[in-house]
Amino acid sequence: MLKVDNISFGYTSKQVLKNISFTANKGDYIAIIGESGCGKSTLLEIIYGLLHIEKGAVYWNDVKLLGPNFYLIPGEDFMKYLPQDFDLMPYITVEENIGKNISSLDPNKLQRIKELLEVVDMSDFLKTKVKNLSGGQKQRVAIAKVIAKEPEVLLLDEPFSHIDNFRKNKLRRSLFKYLKAKNILCIVATHDTTDALSFADEIIVIKDGELIAKNTPEELYNKPESEYIASFFNEINEIPLFEIDETSTLKKTILLYPNELRISNKNGLKATIITSYFKGSHYLIEAVLKNSTILFEHSTALKKDAQILLEVVKRR
Repeated sequence: MLKVDNISFGYTSKQVLKNISFTANKGDYIAIIGESGCGKSTLLEIIYGLLHIEKGAVYWNDVKLLGPNFYLIPGEDFMKYLPQDFDLMPYITVEENIGKNISSLDPNKLQRIKELLEVVDMSDFLKTKVKNLSGGQKQRVAIAKVIAKEPEVLLLDEPFSHIDNFRKNKLRRSLFKYLKAKNILCIVATHDTTDALSFADEIIVIKDGELIAKNTPEELYNKPESEYIASFFNEINEIPLFEIDETSTLKKTILLYPNELRISNKNGLKATIITSYFKGSHYLIEAVLKNSTILFEHSTALKKDAQILLEVVKRR
């Protein structure tokens, strides 16, 4: 088990992380989300042992990890870390790059390299020099290389950021299935909703260097505690409760995703259409509700300035 125990970190006077604590087990996939600059990448670097911390500690199976001040070469042997800049040698082949993380004494070395290239959908590039690959192809090779040693803990920083959208989902399914089969703990820092919602066992949300939420994707999506959390998963409407329930005297707001509102033929919130955005399977409609903007989904585009009534489909 990995235990991050009350760690804080800062550069000179700037505090980057504040009192971060969580645990994760072998085979888990943990997604870390938060706005740019909130400390996601720094947290991965601390766990791996690249940054020294004065407060708190990181443990693996109850053994305290000492950090960079105690090692000539920072980093833990049982972990692998893939930063946003790929650790690849450009003038040798894909096979040779991945092979550097597999023992030359392994009789199945070539077969293992081929299996890893299948995981990242790069089988046709075995003999290609890395300098001739695109950014997305290099990122896939880097992923194959980092999992070649079958670490107990894998830390990935925005691992799919350079990869074409039409390849991402296939790669995610293949990679995370492989990691589950190998019982590898994987922690991913990401901005991508799909990385978190569709594949993670748990999501950690960081804001201004603090861990503000840790739960399953289902719980965080269905019961977000703030607009900040909900906004990572979808567009979000923050509507005063008295607009939804006229009998309410509470001065609070309710968070609603666009799919939780629909047009009513009887009564509801009075709104005026601004514009319609085609989203493929539906339209995202932007409208004005009193003095604020509201978003909801509809099967067709709606005429600008049309007056409508909206009702809540679902209350959390």
